[in-house]
Parts: sequence; C-alpha cells; structure tokens
Amino acid sequence: MRTSTALSLLLTLASGVAGAAEADLVSIAWGADGRFAHEATVPPSKFVEVCGKLPAGTNVDWAFDAGAPLNFNIHFHEGKQVRFPSKQDQVAKADGTLRAEVDQDYCWMWTNKTAGDARLKLTLKRN
Repeated sequence: MRTSTALSLLLTLASGVAGAAEADLVSIAWGADGRFAHEATVPPSKFVEVCGKLPAGTNVDWAFDAGAPLNFNIHFHEGKQVRFPSKQDQVAKADGTLRAEVDQDYCWMWTNKTAGDARLKLTLKRN
C-alpha cells in the first residue's frame, strides 16, 4: 500500500507541475479587414499568449483590457535571445502600435500573478 500511495502522490505532484506550465496559446487568424480579436480567462499563475507571423515593416495597433493587473509583453525570438518591443508589469489596460522590425513570429503575452481569474479582451489591427 505504501508504494501505491507514494506513486499516487508522485503522479499528483507531477501533474500539478505540468499544469503550472500549461498555457493558452493562440494563433492569430487575421480577418479580411486586417483585424483580430480574442477573449480569454487567464487563471492565477497561468498565461495567455497570442502569436503570429509578421513581415518586417508591418504596423499592428493593439489594445487590451483585463479584469485584473497582469504582466504583459510583446516579444519575438532571435536565435536564443528574446526581444521585447513592449513590456509592462501589473497593468489591466494598455494600447499601442507594434512596428515589426524583422520578419518574425511576434507574441502578445499576459501572465496572471494575482490570486483570481482575470478576463482578457484583446484587439489587433494591421496597418
């Protein structure tokens, strides 16, 4: 019995660790009008990430509104380096314009460090 209890505990702990790494990953699907909108709930200690390929020189107007302060960034990867065109901590609402510097997959990301769920509404518009 002790072996099965220990194994059960290990499996429970492992699933909790795996769950902490889970995220809501969303691919941007641009509408014919160059817009994209997304709504999601960001649970405590989790994140939501919205990503899509942008050619260099593309401008994207973005805005979000969340039900709680979240850590927010826009990032892309160059090899092993992560570049952050925008990064703000503990914001519930923000907007701006991203100018894609290089052909790359750009990601908008929100991390919830609060104890409760946060409802997120995002809009993107390519120019």
